[in-house]
Amino acid sequence: MKTFGLIGKNLSHSYSKQYFQSKFLNENIEDFQYLNFELNSLKELKILIKKHNLKGLNVTIPYKEKIIPYLDEISSEAEAVGAVNTIEINNDKIIGHNTDVVGFEQSFLQIMGTRKKAIILGNGGASKAVQYILKNNNISFLVASRNSNFTIQKIDENILSQYNIMINATPLGMYPNTNKFPDLPYHLINSKHLLFDLVYNPEETLFLSKGKANGAAIKNGIEMLHLQAEESWKIWN
Repeated sequence: MKTFGLIGKNLSHSYSKQYFQSKFLNENIEDFQYLNFELNSLKELKILIKKHNLKGLNVTIPYKEKIIPYLDEISSEAEAVGAVNTIEINNDKIIGHNTDVVGFEQSFLQIMGTRKKAIILGNGGASKAVQYILKNNNISFLVASRNSNFTIQKIDENILSQYNIMINATPLGMYPNTNKFPDLPYHLINSKHLLFDLVYNPEETLFLSKGKANGAAIKNGIEMLHLQAEESWKIWN
């Protein structure tokens, strides 16, 4: 039995296990399993890999950036992003990759249209992948986060008249905390705007529903999850 899995904290929100279980069943992939591993500390990583003879891992909140010092190697793209969401285990070497960039780029470009200026909410590991892709596609952006000079409270009518893409790269609204949402002036959002939420559970967060109510185009992160999962599968195999 070949074992793959997901590491992070509070993994009840994640569909990765469900996605891979369905993939194995639908594609008649036998003797493979995908498990969730909630880690209190990344110091447990090598013990976990050895204990379960793991063949590959995905990485989620809060470890996408913190895991880098625990790796033997890192791909050039993951190094450029500054975050890792996929681990390849090759001859006892732990190698970090970032498949979020593929997932976000392919999912986002489909719906972007002619919009060319974005605000990214959050500056964690997922946000780093978004920033990398926006730079590569010549889309100018601002990053609003609690630990920067530009906070979400500074987003006003003037900014929203210039920046017509809003990307939520925070866990706000993610199950089970579905009553949470970024504190934006939603009354200033209109049909010119696109709201993209990396959260996919629930399918429509309050962030998205508030944007939709004002005519904005919306998209959640489920397609991004599927795309990055398939890219992870390619790396593992």
